[in-house]
Amino acid sequence: MLGSLSLPLLVVVVLVVMFLASAIKILNEYERAVLFRLGRIRDIKGPGLIIIIPGIDKIVRIDMR
Repeated sequence: MLGSLSLPLLVVVVLVVMFLASAIKILNEYERAVLFRLGRIRDIKGPGLIIIIPGIDKIVRIDMR
């Protein structure tokens, strides 16, 4: 029983970790980002940690140097 359950559970855990890892973006101090949600401008983000919704949000990085 435990052996048959462990593989699907492992696959689900790996997929969740990959989803969460793709949701985190880091901007350097000289970068800004335009956040698009479903193709419309949502916000302009400054340097630091940005959390997005993969598949719905898209960021375009702008180099300010």
